Amino acid sequence: MKAEPVTMLEIGKTLVSLDLIEKQFHCDLEKCHGACCVIGESGAPLEPAEKEKIADVYPLVRQFMTTEGVKAVDEQGWYVVDEDGDTVTPLMNNGACAYIYEVNGITFCAIEKAWMEGLIDFRKPVSCHLYPVRITEYEAYDAVNYEKNKICKAALKKGKNEQVQLYKFLKDALIRKYGEKWYNELEMNARVWEKQKHEAQ
Repeated sequence: MKAEPVTMLEIGKTLVSLDLIEKQFHCDLEKCHGACCVIGESGAPLEPAEKEKIADVYPLVRQFMTTEGVKAVDEQGWYVVDEDGDTVTPLMNNGACAYIYEVNGITFCAIEKAWMEGLIDFRKPVSCHLYPVRITEYEAYDAVNYEKNKICKAALKKGKNEQVQLYKFLKDALIRKYGEKWYNELEMNARVWEKQKHEAQ
């Protein structure tokens, strides 16, 4: 009987898609213009602790936001609950996240701007930091998957040109979410998987 192909790696209490190892990815802001902050059906998913964190840092983040973004937060609050029952960042009328600003037509995160300026210790929602990886939490484990999105077409091309695997591009974000020990185990699994794949060819 032929064995089923492996599609996920089990690391601790996570099931990690092989896409994180096999996909090559590197954001190309000159091409995508930060579209992931603008396009979507709802705002960025927030973890429970992040709701209070955003409320705490907002007075220092506000100065970097657009007038429309500030208005959206004034009207909706620091976070909202979407149609799926998830807590997310509020959106402006044009569908973009309220916590953005633009430089030369490229969209950036105002929360991250405040962090880069050394004003706050919260970089940005971890779901944004991890994109295009999305995490679905179940009772027994987290599913860690790559979310295919046409807005990231240029990132796939740049990743391929520069030979950067998705999990390496997201190293800081993955360590932030699961810790260095978890990431080191992912890295070890990646090396084993690549060796097995090479030997099978």
